[in-house]
Amino acid sequence: MRDGFVKVAAGTPKIRVADCDYNAEQIIKLMKEAAAQGVKVLALPELCVTGYTCGDLFLQDTLLDGAEQALGRILDETAELDLLTAVGLPVWNRWDSKLYNCAAVVNRGNILGLVPKICIPSYGEFYEGRWFSSGRGAEYSLTLCGQQVLMDAHNVALFDCKTVPGLTVGVEICEDLWAADPPSNCLTPNGATVILNLSASNEVVSKANYRRQLVTGQSARLVCGYIYADAGEGESTTDLVFAGHNMIAENGTLLAENRFSTGLTVSEIDLGRLAHERQRMTTFGAVEGESWRRTFQLEAGETELTRSISPAPFIPADAEHRAERCEEILKIAALGLKKRLEHTNASCAVVGLSGGLDSTLAILITAKAFDMLGRDRKGILAVTMPCFGTTKRTRSNAEVLAMELGTDFREVNIGKAVEQHFADIGQSMEDQSVTFENGQARERTQVLMDLANQRGGLVIGTGDLSELALGWATYNGDHMSMYAVNASIPKTLVRHLVAYEADRLGGRAGEVLRDILDTPVSPELLPPKDGEIAQKTEDLVGPYELHDFFLYYAIRWGFRPRKVLRLAEYALGDRYDRETLLKWLKNFYRRFFSQQFKRSCLPDGPKVGSVTLSPRGDWRMPSDAVAKLWLDDLEGIE
Repeated sequence: MRDGFVKVAAGTPKIRVADCDYNAEQIIKLMKEAAAQGVKVLALPELCVTGYTCGDLFLQDTLLDGAEQALGRILDETAELDLLTAVGLPVWNRWDSKLYNCAAVVNRGNILGLVPKICIPSYGEFYEGRWFSSGRGAEYSLTLCGQQVLMDAHNVALFDCKTVPGLTVGVEICEDLWAADPPSNCLTPNGATVILNLSASNEVVSKANYRRQLVTGQSARLVCGYIYADAGEGESTTDLVFAGHNMIAENGTLLAENRFSTGLTVSEIDLGRLAHERQRMTTFGAVEGESWRRTFQLEAGETELTRSISPAPFIPADAEHRAERCEEILKIAALGLKKRLEHTNASCAVVGLSGGLDSTLAILITAKAFDMLGRDRKGILAVTMPCFGTTKRTRSNAEVLAMELGTDFREVNIGKAVEQHFADIGQSMEDQSVTFENGQARERTQVLMDLANQRGGLVIGTGDLSELALGWATYNGDHMSMYAVNASIPKTLVRHLVAYEADRLGGRAGEVLRDILDTPVSPELLPPKDGEIAQKTEDLVGPYELHDFFLYYAIRWGFRPRKVLRLAEYALGDRYDRETLLKWLKNFYRRFFSQQFKRSCLPDGPKVGSVTLSPRGDWRMPSDAVAKLWLDDLEGIE
């Protein structure tokens, strides 16, 4: 279970109603299959030992005795499995003469505890109240399969794994999730990281969507893994059909799902991710109430990953709703700028338009803000400032884009001003060092600021989140603006948003946007070679798709470097070998730590996604923090 991953499963055995021996055989088969696949935690359906649809047979001693004998067989034949399993069966308690719908939590031949169902439905097609009592307040020690077992719904029942840090399991049963206050609301604040739900939810039109919302929503509210195992084929179809709708969710994300089939639904829960999110959220904490805990052990080992890890975590994954998502992001950014323009009574917006991706997105957002304000786009001043590294292609694209968007356009050649500045400070034109580059960037910022002053306007920042993470910005140059609309948009998403606008606008505007997308990312601060861009950013700092991946998992989720590398190999290993990934990951950490001073004094800008590096919001870090521990974590990896 390295890196906090634990393989889990929801299983639906094909059963026969009231045939406990046959059902035990199918359950054992499924448990062994799960263990063979490396599953460590398995949830099985509600009352799967007998079948959920036994009706008045639940009042027959023959069935209840058969259920206990079947559980005993399950314990005997799975005692060697490295697996925690929750099995559903009816349990008769002689002390209060009541029948309970229970989950038996078993491990290595032992019953760790019984968890009774709290909410007993007796409406619609459900008649459970005819046979079962609610486990609310139940607190008993009873003998089951020759073992002394605690059944306690009065206190919180938790199952702690001693060998897997962070793995604590809680259980609820079917209707418990539908209730206003599910048991998991108390289980998770007291430590449960994984909730098992043993269910027998029949299938009717549209119920699956509602069930899916319940499971994913509960996993999000409780910041937990949620494993939902549903009854399926073999249950009586006298009046109902059961479809085996199994789901595995984690913090609001559906990791795996199966419906209309029996067998296993398998994925991995990331306990480290859950722990980080709970640690980050100051509103997540314990609730009042006592708990009882049972411990168990699992063999610590490698967990093979099968869950989806997006190689581009900032890009909308749902193709069906991708356009809607892009429009939402652009609208959020434009609304932020709209408010700033209104508040400052700015008469215009000044954008340094280079013909590159970032300034293109900035002017597209600015145009949307002006449209929201009902202002003429001529109030947007697009300024191109050619110098030593500017190519004809980018300069032309900037002018065409400004014209197609209907903005004002101005060219200010800064070459002579920069040459004079270099002469003033004794900088040789032959010395194309960082001073040569940054002198141009700062001169451009000065031009933009002064033009904004002339017109009573605001300078709109163009730098993006990826550049801020790497410090790939000239301090007090392009690093500075009066409102930074791209500040929380990473480079991979910048590219995606510009592509979306190219498709939406079409015509010549779409053509020029597509050409901008095809242009290498460059600050164009070094002279071109044969008329082409000589300075390519990704050759110097590394591919942005890698840095955005690193940024998401290292900063948003706080994963240690080795785990980030492992995920990168899993998601991007078909494009990059380990040596390349390791090289740029080390570079990411070095730059991220050394360049914090630039992020500590960022201009205002709107947050549009889950990651931002604003010192006033999501990221507060000392500018002199040392990267040694993070780099040391990667030592010895080849």
